[in-house]
Amino acid sequence: MVFINVRPCFRVCYICGKEFGSQSISIHEPQCLEKWRIENDQLPRHLRRPEPRRPEALTGGSCVLTADNEAAYQSAQAQLLPCGNCGRTFLPDRLIVHQRSCKGNATQSFGKWHIFSCVCFSTSCLFGSECFKKIDV
Repeated sequence: MVFINVRPCFRVCYICGKEFGSQSISIHEPQCLEKWRIENDQLPRHLRRPEPRRPEALTGGSCVLTADNEAAYQSAQAQLLPCGNCGRTFLPDRLIVHQRSCKGNATQSFGKWHIFSCVCFSTSCLFGSECFKKIDV
């Protein structure tokens, strides 16, 4: 007998990019947005960002859920700011901490970077770690 490991459908928060169940996402998003507002107000003026907007929701089946999740994930990633020295992206509060110790181009000090890329190019991959391949940069 073959068991297929089917992952439950989760929704991605458009603010933080984390996954939540269909019932808990409606509880999480207002709390996450309030936390985002508090943290954003505490940042220096030059690092403050505009409030994230919820991507337009599509209606339909699992393919649409994947598209909704991808849009929410992209919205969360848009909140990240690049380091002026090495180009890596961080949340604004973490960028300040990173810049204190950043020496510039990270590939010079740590050798080659290894990126693990999903072969099926899906944010809701059903294959887990078996689907990733290593890419040397």
